[in-house]
Amino acid sequence: MNAKPLVVALLLVASVTVPVAAASAQNTQEGQAGAFVSFEAESNAVVDYTVGGTTVVENVSVQSESEAGSGANVDLGGSADFSGAGLSVASSMQAGGSATIQSESGATIESHDNQRGVLVVRPAGGSQAAAINVSSDAEAESESESRVVIEKDDGTQAVVLATGDAEVAVTDEGDVEGRTGEDGTLVYRQYDGERSDDDESQEQFIANGTATAELYYQQASESGESSGDRAVNVVNYGQDTTVEVTERSASTLNATVERSQSEGKVVLVSVSEAAMENAESTSVYVDGEAAAEASSYSEVASAANGGDNSAFLVRSSSSAEATTDVVVGINGFSERELSMQADGGDGATSSGGQPGFGVGLAVVALAGAALLAARR
Repeated sequence: MNAKPLVVALLLVASVTVPVAAASAQNTQEGQAGAFVSFEAESNAVVDYTVGGTTVVENVSVQSESEAGSGANVDLGGSADFSGAGLSVASSMQAGGSATIQSESGATIESHDNQRGVLVVRPAGGSQAAAINVSSDAEAESESESRVVIEKDDGTQAVVLATGDAEVAVTDEGDVEGRTGEDGTLVYRQYDGERSDDDESQEQFIANGTATAELYYQQASESGESSGDRAVNVVNYGQDTTVEVTERSASTLNATVERSQSEGKVVLVSVSEAAMENAESTSVYVDGEAAAEASSYSEVASAANGGDNSAFLVRSSSSAEATTDVVVGINGFSERELSMQADGGDGATSSGGQPGFGVGLAVVALAGAALLAARR
């Protein structure tokens, strides 16, 4: 069936300025630095992947699965012969945006400049193998074929998730290896300290395909800059999903979410307290009607899985990240309007705000998908 847009609106109570300037990010062909994330893109590896000043992963490299392990399928958890395919920067990092690294093997590595430093490895034209080497003061532990947890001596944690038909495991040397399969992805997320139960529930939504996209509303000053600029960083986990943010203001953040499938999905929204006040008291409306406030992640998942009504869950972070997460289970993707409001509004949406902002974010969100489609 024809995909129809889903309009997402968040009413905020924070001052708004112009979008984060590209000048606040420092870029070279090799070095990339945004407000939260920095790394070096060398000839065959992403090196020193740093989030919020902390490095958990020393390098990430990718290679077609047919070439890894001396021409055989990668034996996850073993010691594959892994050299890494050549890399080039397809799009450079801007503060609050993303960078795309293209591999000669066909894979793309997407780095998103948000407070969790989300990194996504996507295949193109065949299954890809990825090697993720952790820092010397970190230890990786496999929880399942779809999740590996990494922890540094200082308590900082990160995870590598496998979505779709991807798999991930810990090698004999204590590093992480994964394979994407034809249609899966590998997702890296880093935390400021120890993961919470809410973090683990959201990870599960990503790994099992329940969550199709994630939005980060954040402020440049969180990176130590004097600017009060704000940005919305969009991560697409489903290949059939596109997100375009069309408006942001002191009271509203509008976005269009479009899927090629009609089934319901979950959209994760992470809001920094520095960018928005009172997010923990938000109300959610779908097509002008109040969505049900859920008391658990299972209720949100049930709503997204063909429920009678959409549902939402609000969780305040207990970590040093100082964020509020709004987890929205949308029960279908016909034409829907979603409004998340913190000022007692009635669920109405508008298309005002800052013209042109959505177009820029749509380009960022679709860059990886365009590269993928071109190679196919």
